[in-house]
Amino acid sequence: MVEFKIEVVVLPVADVDRSKEFWTRIGFREDVDHSGPGGFRVVHFTPPGSAASIIIGSGVTDAAPGSEHGVHLIVDDIVAARAELTAAGVEVSEVFHDAGGVFHHAGTAERLAGPHPERRSYGSFLSFADPDGNTFVLQEVTTRGPGRTDHVVYRSAAELESALRDAAAAHDKHEDELGHPDAEWPAWYAAHMAHAAGLDN
Repeated sequence: MVEFKIEVVVLPVADVDRSKEFWTRIGFREDVDHSGPGGFRVVHFTPPGSAASIIIGSGVTDAAPGSEHGVHLIVDDIVAARAELTAAGVEVSEVFHDAGGVFHHAGTAERLAGPHPERRSYGSFLSFADPDGNTFVLQEVTTRGPGRTDHVVYRSAAELESALRDAAAAHDKHEDELGHPDAEWPAWYAAHMAHAAGLDN
């Protein structure tokens, strides 16, 4: 089957520079700021660790500024993410979970305070808005469901280095158990790192 990958979410905003300052302040990477004839402008941002991006600008959507609701951003530690957003001056909700324990209801229906009591993956949320009133939800995902992970993104060279060092230490133990050098170490590393990233779920 042809792959269908979500690439970009276009956010309707009234003031491009104000919106650009907001996304820069919370640590999204600016990839493009292109201006064209007639006031056309495209500003492209990518969230840390994300394969998908957002676009703001002028002349890029007919939607009313602030009308986008419910875009979900995934984090692996919602408490830490809330602290980072707050430190950046963003007004965020308290962390919450749904009474049903699965996905959250619309609005504040069935909303309970605090992270999911078992800190279940997919079960904890918070919400925030950009300066135009577009609203977003953070969802904590610590373990992907089967079939949901097909790649891993390392957010920095240091993070990749850490993963390689972990694999090297584990491979040293593997070779000790073998009693000889492992000629197929690239395959072993690949399998080990894929498992660590959850790619074999």
